[in-house]
Amino acid sequence: MKNVIVIILLSISVMVPVLARQSDVDYPEIQSKVRFAPVHIYLDSGNKLLAAYQFELKAAPRQIRIVGVEGGQHKAFEEAPYYDAAALANDRIIIAAFDTGSELPKGRTRIATIHLQIIGDAEPDYQLKLIVAADADANEIPAKISFEKGE
Repeated sequence: MKNVIVIILLSISVMVPVLARQSDVDYPEIQSKVRFAPVHIYLDSGNKLLAAYQFELKAAPRQIRIVGVEGGQHKAFEEAPYYDAAALANDRIIIAAFDTGSELPKGRTRIATIHLQIIGDAEPDYQLKLIVAADADANEIPAKISFEKGE
């Protein structure tokens, strides 16, 4: 019985370094500096009431991993918005939300916060694109989208 235990322990001691080396090869970005930071997304609808929006955020390949999404500051958008889970695999996210209520924001409001794992020392090259913003009657409204990096 002692011999079996010794063989198992020796096997484990040999396999752990091999597996560790394999994981370094499979995930080279782990060897890079990694940090976490939020990106706050703002939409300015001017004097129009905002009822719905859709936008895309992306970065250069292998710069970020999206680890969380939370809602905005106004009651209409405080719940976490919908997002395209398939897009996450491509270092981007497509987010959308709508509210059919009567209390809607207008002007500049934070619509979402995206929590990121940032890989490497370089600041990611974010690309933010508003796909659509609409009022309660489903009419497209002019709006400006922007972001602020958080700590």
